[in-house]
Amino acid sequence: MTPTVDSVAVPPRGHRVRQTIEQLRERILGGEWPVGGRIPTEPQLVAALGVGRNTVREAVRALVHAGVLECRQGSGTYVVSTDELAPVVARRLTDDRMAEVIEVRRAFEVEAARLAALRRTPEDLAALDGALATREAAWRSGRVAEFVEADAALHTAVVAAAHNGMLAELYASVGTALRSTVAHAMGDALEPERYVDHGRLVAAISDGDPGRAAIEAGAFLEPPSGA
Repeated sequence: MTPTVDSVAVPPRGHRVRQTIEQLRERILGGEWPVGGRIPTEPQLVAALGVGRNTVREAVRALVHAGVLECRQGSGTYVVSTDELAPVVARRLTDDRMAEVIEVRRAFEVEAARLAALRRTPEDLAALDGALATREAAWRSGRVAEFVEADAALHTAVVAAAHNGMLAELYASVGTALRSTVAHAMGDALEPERYVDHGRLVAAISDGDPGRAAIEAGAFLEPPSGA
């Protein structure tokens, strides 16, 4: 029989830890504790979450092991990632696996573009137009790092327009890999021959043409020059 306190069932310890992990994740994903920021102290978490010290400690330890949190001696515990997959993907990213990364991007982005053409909202289209304009401005600036971020933001906006939560979460986990493929393709300078027009992709999504959107999304994701 499950033990009770004041007639309220007390879940098994393992279940309490899982619930606490989920509560911590929700606060991280919700932006309450941003990447780079320090989470509350253990006593503060105990008070805020209404669980015991050992439960909090185990939940934090699990997220540290997963690469979401990092304990810094004498300083506290910090958020270093928003999900568990990102550090794993980043650790596996090497130059000799760049072609594999592009293949994974293609698998995600072609389907995302197809779905975006079917499901995009007026708000999505405004976001895509804005991201495309930012990407073009970043290219004209001549700054590689700025362009890489703007390009990644446009692709992320396409995935968001697909309105598939699981796809968006998986895509977010390869964010570092995505930027690495673009940076690898650009090299040290934004040369004209490396420019890839994404206007046709945005236009296909805007026109509600899933077939054309999928083709456009896949056209520039061919090793070794995908961007």
